[in-house]
Amino acid sequence: MILCLFSVNVQAEKIGDIASIVGVRDNQLIGYGLVIGLNGTGDKNSSKFTMQSIANMLESVNVKISPDDIKSKNVAAVMITASLPSFARQGDKIDIQISSIGDAKSIQGGTLIMTPLTAVDGNIYAIAQGAVVLGNSQNALSATVVNGATIEREVTYDLYDKTGMSLSLKKSSFQNAVKIQNAINKVFGSDIALAIDPRTIKIVRPKNLSMIEFLALVQEVNVDYSNSDKIIIDEKSGTIVAGVGIIVHPVMVSSGDITIKITKDPLDDDNAQKIDANTTFDAKQNTLSSNGKFATISSVVKALQRMGASAKSMISILEAMKRSGAISAEIEVI
Repeated sequence: MILCLFSVNVQAEKIGDIASIVGVRDNQLIGYGLVIGLNGTGDKNSSKFTMQSIANMLESVNVKISPDDIKSKNVAAVMITASLPSFARQGDKIDIQISSIGDAKSIQGGTLIMTPLTAVDGNIYAIAQGAVVLGNSQNALSATVVNGATIEREVTYDLYDKTGMSLSLKKSSFQNAVKIQNAINKVFGSDIALAIDPRTIKIVRPKNLSMIEFLALVQEVNVDYSNSDKIIIDEKSGTIVAGVGIIVHPVMVSSGDITIKITKDPLDDDNAQKIDANTTFDAKQNTLSSNGKFATISSVVKALQRMGASAKSMISILEAMKRSGAISAEIEVI
C-alpha cells in the first residue's frame, strides 16, 4: 500500500487550465471500413457483414460477386474513431483508432482502405486510409494510426467578430466561478466578466482588443483556485492519493479481522508509538490518538499499514469511515 499526499487547499492556476471556452471543442468522428492484405488472420466466412462489405467494395469497381462466393480470410471489418480538433483545416492530418468488429485474429500488417469518417450530423469530415501498424501493442485487434486521416470538411468557429463569449469551469464551484470573475475584472476592468452559475462565466471583449487577443490574455490570468478534498484509491496497485490535511473525526471501524479506533484522547500506554508529529498509535489496542487534535488521512493510513491491512481491507475501512461521517472528503476507487 503506497500513500501519496498533495495539498488541495488553494493554489494558483491559469484560467486556461481550469476552464474551457464554450463552443470551442473537439468533435467525435466514426466510420466503418475494411482492413485488407492480412495473412490469413482476417474475418472468417461466418462474418456475413464482412463478406457483404467485400462484395459492395468490389461492386464499386465494377466487379459483381455474391457474398456467399467470397472465401477470403485476408480482410477484416473494422470501426474507425477519431477526434476532430477545433479549428482544424482542410488537409490537416489527425490520428485514428482502428478496432476489429469481426472474428479476425489480427489486423497487424494490413491496410485500411479509404473510409469516410462522419460526425453526429451525418456529414463526412475526414477520410481515413493507410497501413495498420500495431507497434508494441499487445492487442492485435486494435491499433492507433498516427496521421491516419485527412480532414475534408472544416467546423467553422466565428470568434473574430464576437463581442462576448462564455467560459466553462471544468469542475463546478461557486467559489471558483466568483474568483475567476474577480480576477478577470481586476485585469481588464469592471463589468468585463460575470459569473452566472457555478460553472459559467460570461465575458465581454474590451473595445481595444480583438476577441482572439482577449481570449489569449484571459487564459493566462492567474486565479487562486480552490480544489475540493478527494481521496483516490487504486485498488490494483494499492496506491492512495489524498490531500495532506484531510481530517478524520473520532470513530471506531471493524472490517474483517481489522479493527481500528481513532480518538482525540491521549494514550497512556508505554507501547504507543508516534505516527507523526501529532498522532500516536497503540498496536495492542489498535487505537490511534490525535492527542487533542484531529487525525488526518495520512496518519490513519500509516496506522492501518502497521496493522497489516490489505488494500481491500483499507478500502473497506475508508469507505466505512466516509459513510459514518468521519471523513467528509470524496472517495474515488479506480
